[in-house]
Amino acid sequence: MIKSYLRVSSLLLCFLLMESCQEQSIQLKAPSLEISNAGLIPIPSQIMESDAAFALTEKSEIVLADGSEVMERLGRFTAEKIFQKTGLLLKTSVEKTKTVGNHIFLNWSQDTDELAANKELEAYLADPYSVSEAYEMEIKSNALHMTSASAAGLFRALQTLRQLIPEAATQHQNKQTVWGIAGGYISDAPAYAYRGVMLDVARHFFSPSEVKRYIDQLAYYKINTLHLHLTDDQGWRLEIKAWPKLTDVGGQTEVGGNGGGFYTQDQYRDLVAYAAAHFMTIVPEVDMPGHTNAASVAYPFLNGNGKELNLYTGTAVGFSTWDANKESVYDFVTDVVGEITALSPGPYFHLGGDESHVTAKADYIKFVDRVTEIVRQAGKTPMGWDEIVTAHTDSSAVAQFWASEENAALAVEKGMKVLLSPAKKAYLDMQYNENSPYGLHWAGYVPVDTAYVWTPETYAKGVPEELILGIEAPLWSETISNSDELEYLAFPRLPGYAELAWSIPENRSWEGYKIRLARQSHFFDRQGIQYYPSPLIDWEIPSPKEPNLGKD
Repeated sequence: MIKSYLRVSSLLLCFLLMESCQEQSIQLKAPSLEISNAGLIPIPSQIMESDAAFALTEKSEIVLADGSEVMERLGRFTAEKIFQKTGLLLKTSVEKTKTVGNHIFLNWSQDTDELAANKELEAYLADPYSVSEAYEMEIKSNALHMTSASAAGLFRALQTLRQLIPEAATQHQNKQTVWGIAGGYISDAPAYAYRGVMLDVARHFFSPSEVKRYIDQLAYYKINTLHLHLTDDQGWRLEIKAWPKLTDVGGQTEVGGNGGGFYTQDQYRDLVAYAAAHFMTIVPEVDMPGHTNAASVAYPFLNGNGKELNLYTGTAVGFSTWDANKESVYDFVTDVVGEITALSPGPYFHLGGDESHVTAKADYIKFVDRVTEIVRQAGKTPMGWDEIVTAHTDSSAVAQFWASEENAALAVEKGMKVLLSPAKKAYLDMQYNENSPYGLHWAGYVPVDTAYVWTPETYAKGVPEELILGIEAPLWSETISNSDELEYLAFPRLPGYAELAWSIPENRSWEGYKIRLARQSHFFDRQGIQYYPSPLIDWEIPSPKEPNLGKD
């Protein structure tokens, strides 16, 4: 493993600003200009400090390796984020002969052409977890170079750059506003290819704009997967053209009895495209055979519990099931899976499978066996909560470990990949403490240190590291209904999950992390994120709202 923080030197920092072939000296007098002081989350694999800082000014440019669509998109993103943070409006250009001049360079690490670059993006969308996201960043006094073999890697590098840009201009000299970026070298790559969160839009519906806001926040921390829990007892949230009552009836309510809502297929396509623009994959979930009351009210032939059903607005679980012995149910599932997979370019389809308490064991096994085959026939890899391993699943499916270590062990026996989402550590809807206004505590309270201080590589007993697909932090929405409430539960725990999934174990420590997390309050404040101001963290910026904190 690469050792972190190989520091060359970090005493007096200075640099030369090159302008119109004339040298002008601008000396930065900010000893805090060190990469290690930037509060980077996730912490990169390797950092080497240098005594040369980069001057970002209004005359800096973003120089692209080529004119491919994907490179131009990365250039626009870079310019947009720099403008949002600094007010500097930088132009982009494609000039392969330009190598210095206080510019930001986006480079491929191997020879490529525009056609190959665009094809690489298409390959990423189809199978994002096999594309390298490694990148290098070299920050010198006269140039800032970001280099990767993939567009995804360059996008991750840009998130590091966003965090390296200071919150305020370093100084003003020569009639220019100068933003000093700490000099040095970064080599970085993710520990896990799958770094995800789940959002439950079924218990309470979240609008497309709210989901996009969350995507923006996730991308900043190099999260690459958004798992959408689209269906549950309380609501069905995605239009299925072959079965319109799913949303006409099943989408019209939510927990508490409000109006609910759903995504049209065009809106869902737009969410998928928006996520893809942030190099993020959406994994759709239709939970079955349990958690299916809303669908069964819309189409009663699905119902397998023999009781008359009504729309449900409570929070109980385990009372609904589909009929595993009707062929018409599998015809229905085939239609649903077919329409959703046609909208979803990623490799996974999540079939749920949890808490089917009223489904007979034999029926559950039969149902999961049939549905996993339907998913495979649709060209996707089946994924489900850890209960699916009790059926005849095999190594072609993924088990999401949330509760049962026995199920995790059974998954290993079958050679299945395991996605880590232990409720006691990774559930974002668990309360911070007894005074938290949102969330639940059936798996215990999860303060910020508990969320961060665990070792995914060894957490699930008997699950070898090579079978760990990655980490996902689920956020169930029984107690939240808008972005402010979502953000209160997600932040500040979410950056920690991102670091656990990205950073190598030797670089992770609570003492170092809590200092870096404190500096993230600037980003939270700038973005208007309504985070929980945990008393465990010495925040640099106070939270916009401070409820009764209690003890964390």
